[in-house]
Amino acid sequence: MPLIRRIPKRGFNNERFTTRYIAVNVGELNKFDDGAKVDEVALRAVGLANGRAEGVKILGEGELSKKLAVSASAFSASARAKIEAKGGTCEVIARKPAEPPNA
Repeated sequence: MPLIRRIPKRGFNNERFTTRYIAVNVGELNKFDDGAKVDEVALRAVGLANGRAEGVKILGEGELSKKLAVSASAFSASARAKIEAKGGTCEVIARKPAEPPNA
C-alpha cells in the first residue's frame, strides 16, 4: 500500500473560521424603487436574503436598471461597477468577526 494512504488524514480545517455570505445578484435588486437605500434589512424584508450568515454579498449577475444606494458586507468587482455605472453608491459594512465556536 502506498505511503500516502497509510498516513492518517488529520490537521487544520479552515471551515469553522470562514466567513459565510448570502449571495444576492445585481439583477435581483431591480425589485426596489429608483433611488432607494438597500441594506440587509431591506433585502430580508423582500425575501432576497434568507438564512443564517455573517452578511450579504452582492454579486454581478444580471443587469441593473435603477439608481440605488446599496449597503452590504461585500461586493464583487463587477457588481460594484454595475451599481456605480447607474449612478448608485456602494457602501461596505464592516462587521466584527464572530468568535469561533468552542470545540
